Amino acid sequence: MSKRDIGLEILDGVKEIREHKANKVQLKTTELSEPSSSQEIRRKLHLSQTAFSVLMGVSVRTIQDWEQGRRTPKGPARSLLRVAEQHPEVFSSIH
Repeated sequence: MSKRDIGLEILDGVKEIREHKANKVQLKTTELSEPSSSQEIRRKLHLSQTAFSVLMGVSVRTIQDWEQGRRTPKGPARSLLRVAEQHPEVFSSIH
């Protein structure tokens, strides 16, 4: 792995911000889609609620609440669901 020059990366970022503010460059943006329901994702991965809860780092009860509509995943959990849906090989390789 190559050594990173964090100082240079920060300076490049500051330069990019200045250019954007001066309307010289358009910053790249990415629109993230909402993940499917946790139940759909879990079933596509062929995982039990218990196994899925371990991979997601939440309790089985939380998975059940998501699947029964009592709660909705927030923040990092939604991000993990998005990864599980869009790159299932990541989850498949660790369970």
